Amino acid sequence: MTNNAICIYEVGPRDGLQNEPELIPVHDKLRLIAALAETGLRDIEVGSFVSPTWVPQMADTAAVLAGLRYDLPINYATLIPNQRGWSDFVEASQKLPRRPGEIAVFISASEGFSRANLNCSVGDSLDRIAPVVASATAMGIRVRGYVSCVVRCPFDGEVTPAQVVRAVEGLWALAPMSVSLGDTIGAGTPDAVRSMVSAVAQSVPVEALAGHFHDTGGQALANIEACLDLGLRTFDAAVGGLGGCPYAPGAPGNVDTCRVVDRLEALGLATGVERDALARAAEVALAIRSKARGMGDGNR
Repeated sequence: MTNNAICIYEVGPRDGLQNEPELIPVHDKLRLIAALAETGLRDIEVGSFVSPTWVPQMADTAAVLAGLRYDLPINYATLIPNQRGWSDFVEASQKLPRRPGEIAVFISASEGFSRANLNCSVGDSLDRIAPVVASATAMGIRVRGYVSCVVRCPFDGEVTPAQVVRAVEGLWALAPMSVSLGDTIGAGTPDAVRSMVSAVAQSVPVEALAGHFHDTGGQALANIEACLDLGLRTFDAAVGGLGGCPYAPGAPGNVDTCRVVDRLEALGLATGVERDALARAAEVALAIRSKARGMGDGNR
């Protein structure tokens, strides 16, 4: 990747849809992923093998994987929280034309969010995913790490850069991996993000880092620009701004892929995304969301 080339990691089908109130049919999820596949995006997170009790929207991830096109040069990624999720992933993968090339694991930088979201400490969450990382590495499957609450936690308040460094170093102690730094509640500002990323980049290569920003505070694009100044070239986004934060009801969700592409292209950076195709994918995403919320038939 050249210095002016950007990787946009599309998380709409997973992070964007996981909290929708009504179950979204597999065919609608596949319709969205197919639309995204036509845009030039090469990394699409399509689901997660989490407990259906806690995240019922993702209970059909095996069926989604079974319905994807594997003749396309696309990395379909799935989130794996624990050993049970890994076993379900392996079982589902055995039925596919080719094994998915990447999984994601996640931890929090803050103890409060870890206990609320994962029901364990940060240290215990690392222990929980350690066998998953080891198994994936042994099978030649790439691992991506997510670190939540890299600026502020809804339970603990401010999260220090040192806390984020410890979390990232904990992931890298399991295996070298790309790490997405998540501003989970959208509280980040450019100054806070610069301080955090600068600290993390002293422990792991900046090339291994990605920015994951929610637009709750309207700062997501400014935070991306702050990261660009520090050498980050990978950013997560969700088509149509899908998603949200359960700790900030009604607030915007993940930063919109369309807005990210527009800003990056305006800065002279290459995303490899075909803008008209992305606009069509956004229409599909918003129609699916409207249908899930009982606001339309979702057939646009």
